[in-house]
Amino acid sequence: MRLVSPPQLRLLGEFRLELGTDMVELCRNGQRLLAFMGLRGRVSRTVLAGTLWPEATEEHARGSLRTTLWKLPRGKPSLIGCWGDSLSISPTLCVDVHVLTRTALDVVEDSGPPSRTRPPLGLLTGEDLLPGWDEDWVLVERERLRQLRLHALDTLAEALIRQGRPALGMEAAWAGVRAEPLRESAHRAIVSAHLAEGNVGEAVRHYDAFRRLLNQELGVAPSPRFARMLPERLSERTRAPNRDLARRDCLRGWFR
Repeated sequence: MRLVSPPQLRLLGEFRLELGTDMVELCRNGQRLLAFMGLRGRVSRTVLAGTLWPEATEEHARGSLRTTLWKLPRGKPSLIGCWGDSLSISPTLCVDVHVLTRTALDVVEDSGPPSRTRPPLGLLTGEDLLPGWDEDWVLVERERLRQLRLHALDTLAEALIRQGRPALGMEAAWAGVRAEPLRESAHRAIVSAHLAEGNVGEAVRHYDAFRRLLNQELGVAPSPRFARMLPERLSERTRAPNRDLARRDCLRGWFR
């Protein structure tokens, strides 16, 4: 007996709906409807219609919702179930955002993967939610997922370094830096990985580079916690140029 894979809804990167081995093409409204339902799970018709068609009257929005639901692929079980005035996504539909969320929360709650298991770097460094979609409900969810990913990468990097796997920890930390270059926690993890390998010079160089970037972009210095990570003499050496830069920028401000 041939096993049929469950339907898949992919929202990370390009929108894709896969039913078995087939990729299903949907109209734009069908994509928006399934994407919203895939993120929310269950929602009332009023909220759904008002969110997807905010400029329309309630009557026209509900009409557009009915038309869009009618155009969705039909099968057993249905992708969308109706419960009175509420709609819910089928529990058999596998949504990649939910897999990412569960993985990231597991990392954050358990402080990283068990020792010697493969860390979930591929999933945590994947594509953003529906890039190019600019509706408010997408922007909110995209930022939520971005923050969750960043926290998971921070936790993963620190855990891997504690487990004696600094190279993998540095990979997780650099993924966080690529996503948010001014995120100090990710840079701290990189310095921690260098120090764990005994590479003090590289740790100092990275700290100096981040200090210059932070001063250039925001006009502030790294936190005292970051400075204390370095050996005391080196920490003092890196703080002195930072004071000079701050003083120079202050003087520039007077003459502008």
